[in-house]
Amino acid sequence: MKAKFNLIVYTGILLLIFSCSPNRDEQITTHEVIPSDTTSQPQSRIEINTLLDSFNIAAANAEYTTYFNYFSDDAVFIGTDATENWNKSQYMLWSKPYFDKKETWNFKALERHIFFDKTGSLAWFDELLETQMKICRGSGVLVKEDNSWKIKQYVL
Repeated sequence: MKAKFNLIVYTGILLLIFSCSPNRDEQITTHEVIPSDTTSQPQSRIEINTLLDSFNIAAANAEYTTYFNYFSDDAVFIGTDATENWNKSQYMLWSKPYFDKKETWNFKALERHIFFDKTGSLAWFDELLETQMKICRGSGVLVKEDNSWKIKQYVL
């Protein structure tokens, strides 16, 4: 009886351990951007994915004007350091020397999820990024202004 009880307990422990282990199929193994619900706002989803990828490419290529044109005029950037909470003008001023020296950052999306409000004119996202700081998370809010998407807030 005791052996049967021990077998049940050990089996239960093993099931608990393996049920809590990460599923290897869910681990990120490629640089593919994985959209969330692809049935809602398909054109806007394509536009936002393109915008965010182009935004990262503009930074990597030190294209100052192109990079900042992706932001709305009243955008906010929140960086990795506690002091990095800037409006667009402040962020432009801080980053200008890096763009001028072509010492910018090169981020590539590994995974991205995009969500929309009911009107379809407000979207938010979260993403995993490959960066020189290893894997980072980014998130943000986008608004549709004059028929194009703009980054209203970006958090790295």
